[in-house]
Amino acid sequence: MLQPFARTGDSLSAPWSWCLRWALCLCLTLLWLPGATASALNCHKTCICASNIVSCSKMNLTSVPTGLPTYTTVLDLSYNEITRLRSEWTPVKLWKLHNLLLSHNNLSFLSSEAFAYVKHLRYLDLSSNSLQLLDEFVFEPLVNLEVLLLYNNKITQIDRTAFVTMIKLQKLYLSQNQISRFPLELVKEKSRLEKLSLLDVSSNKIKTLPIGELQVLPAYIKTGLYFHNNPLLCHCDLYTLLAHWYIRKLNSAVDFKDEHTCVLPGPQKAQVGIFDLSGDSMNCSTFIEAGEEAFLEQTLILKCDTKHRDMLKTWTLPDNMVVMPRSNQTARVLPDGNLRISPVRSEDSGTYTCFATNEAFNETIYMVLKVHNFTMHGGGETLNTAYTTLVGCLASVVLVLMYLYLTPCRCFCCPNKGKAQGEDSIHSSMLSVTPTHGDPKAELNRHVAFIDSKDSQGQNGKLNPNGNEDADDPDAETGSLMKSKRKKSVAESISSVFSDTPMVV
Repeated sequence: MLQPFARTGDSLSAPWSWCLRWALCLCLTLLWLPGATASALNCHKTCICASNIVSCSKMNLTSVPTGLPTYTTVLDLSYNEITRLRSEWTPVKLWKLHNLLLSHNNLSFLSSEAFAYVKHLRYLDLSSNSLQLLDEFVFEPLVNLEVLLLYNNKITQIDRTAFVTMIKLQKLYLSQNQISRFPLELVKEKSRLEKLSLLDVSSNKIKTLPIGELQVLPAYIKTGLYFHNNPLLCHCDLYTLLAHWYIRKLNSAVDFKDEHTCVLPGPQKAQVGIFDLSGDSMNCSTFIEAGEEAFLEQTLILKCDTKHRDMLKTWTLPDNMVVMPRSNQTARVLPDGNLRISPVRSEDSGTYTCFATNEAFNETIYMVLKVHNFTMHGGGETLNTAYTTLVGCLASVVLVLMYLYLTPCRCFCCPNKGKAQGEDSIHSSMLSVTPTHGDPKAELNRHVAFIDSKDSQGQNGKLNPNGNEDADDPDAETGSLMKSKRKKSVAESISSVFSDTPMVV
C-alpha cells in the first residue's frame, strides 16, 4: 500500500521539482548579473573602491548600489542604465561626498529630493542623459555646488528659480539641449549668481539675445558667456556686441569666432558668420571702440572692467602720474578699483590707464576721456537761448507786417477828405484862426502852423498872399467881393507866420 502511494507522490512532485530548478537558475543568474537589481556594494565585482573613491562605471547598473561608505568623497556611476534617480537612492547622509558622476545614463527623471542627503556636493555631472525639464526644487539642497554639467540632454525648459539657491555655483554647462530662451536671470544684476563665471548655452535653439543687458555685464562674465551655434537672427547690434568682445579679447568671442553664426532675414534663411555682417551680408558699420565723454563740474567714474575677479588695480593719469590714496587730486581710486573724478575739469581730458594684477594674471586697460568745455546743462541753456531768439524774431516780423497792412487809412487812401472843407489842410488851418486871448481854456489847444513856400510862391520868388500864382486871372476878380474877408484873414495869417511870434491856431 505504501509503494503505490509513493508512486503517486512521485508523479505529483515532478512539476514542483522543475519549478524549483528554474527558480534556482534564475536566482543564480540575478546574482551573476551585477546591475540587475539594487544590490549591495561589492568592491570586488560591481565597483572599484580606492580609499574614499567608489567607481561603478560601465557595470550595467540599473540603480545605485546600496551600502555606500559614509566616507565616500567621489562616486562614479557613469555609463550605466540608471533611468530614474529617486530620493531613496541613498538611505544615509553622505556628508563627505563632493563629486557625483551620473553621465551617459539614460536618466530621464530626477526626484525633487534626490540630493537631500548629499548637500555638500561641489561637482555634479548629469550630462549625456535624457532629462527634459528641470524642476524648481531639484537643486535646492545643493548650496555648495560649484560645477554643474547638464550638456547633451533634451532640456527644453528651465525654471527661472531652478538655480536660485546655488549661491556658490561657478560653472554651468547647458549646451547641446533644446533651450529656446536665454536664461538672463542667471547673469543679470540683482538676480545673477554672484560666483558664476561661465555659462554655456551654445548649440541650442535660441533665436534672440537680450543684447542691451549683455552689453552692460562685467567683463569677467562676458568672457565666459558662450552662445555660439544657435539659430540667432542676424542684426547689426549682434555684430557690434561680438565685435566689441573680440576687441577686448574675451574668450567667448575669440575662441569660437568662426562658430558665431546667425540666420539672415528672408525666405532662404541663409546662415552667415556674425563677424561677416560688416561686409555685403548686411553692411553693418565697422565697430570702433569709443571713449568716455564728460562735462565740466560733473562727477565721473571710469570702470576698470577686467576679465578676472579680485585683481589689484592701479590707475595713471594722462600725465603719467600715478593716482595715490589720500592725495589732493580730483581723481581717487574707489574700493572696487574704479576711478572717480570729481569735479571734472577741462584739463582732465586724455588717456587713463588701469593696471590690474593678481598672482596668476595681469591686464592693462586704456580709457580715453574727452571733456566738453561746458557744463552738463550748458547745452540746454544754449537751446533755450536760441529758441527765445527765434521767437523774438518771428514776433518782430509779425509786428512789422501788422504795421504795414493793418494801420488806419492815410490821406492817399481818401484824397477828397481834406478838400471837402477847404482847398487844403494848411489853408483850412489858417482860415480857422481866431483870437483866443480872451479865453484861457482855448490856449490849451494852441498849435503852431507852418506854410510850405512851394504852394504860395509868386513871381520872382515873392510870396503871394492870396496863394494864387497869377494875379491877373479874370476868375480872381469875379468873386473879389465874396472873398474879401477870406483874403484878409489869409493876409493876417501870413503876416503872423513871418513875425517874431509863432502863429497860434
